[in-house]
Amino acid sequence: MKHAWLAVLLGTAAIAAPAAAQQTSPVAQAIAGTRLDITATGEATRVPDVAVINAGVVTRAATATAALQQNAARMERVRAALKRAGIADRDIQTSNISLNPEYRYADNQPPQLTGYTASNQVTVRFRDIATTGKILDALVAEGSNQISGPNLTIDQPEAALDEARTKALAVGRARAELYARSLGMRVVRLVAITESGGNYGPPTPMPVMMDARAQASYAKIDPGEQKLSVSLGMTFELQ
Repeated sequence: MKHAWLAVLLGTAAIAAPAAAQQTSPVAQAIAGTRLDITATGEATRVPDVAVINAGVVTRAATATAALQQNAARMERVRAALKRAGIADRDIQTSNISLNPEYRYADNQPPQLTGYTASNQVTVRFRDIATTGKILDALVAEGSNQISGPNLTIDQPEAALDEARTKALAVGRARAELYARSLGMRVVRLVAITESGGNYGPPTPMPVMMDARAQASYAKIDPGEQKLSVSLGMTFELQ
């Protein structure tokens, strides 16, 4: 009986092995000529149409309750300024709320509690970049003393990324033709394409502390241009 089961198992393995072998390296098996692997990058540029900032209020007081109350009052003024500027609710999002004790340290003395620091920050999206500087000045005037940004970006980058993909494909094909001519061969076909993903956007800016009593300066925001890139890995068959 054991020999019979062994024979069945060996027969099953013998049937499965060729099937598994047929599933490995499909690209390599499909190429009859010379395989050429190329990586190409395409780029497109766009003018950013969205500015993202972090705006917040930091308050300090002797007690936690006082620090939170002062913070909430000033933060309401900041939110009201955003609403007056026409910023929609969907473009205002709370990003951080914190309350931390503060201590004074002296040599050979235990730390002494001196008060509390409360912080409240919101992330704001401006869909009219031209108004960003004016709104930043208004936020400072209304009590915001912690602002980072703006981080300029593109609201809908897909069309630009498609343009970059098309350019990357053209670059890859041209490069394959160059290799083929140099080898006295010709490009038969494009066998496979892989995409490593789109890349765009500047690094997140560092926070800048601003004095709430500062004079309004109407900071001008220059959007410039932003580069978007896509890299493609392509496999060609040469003969």
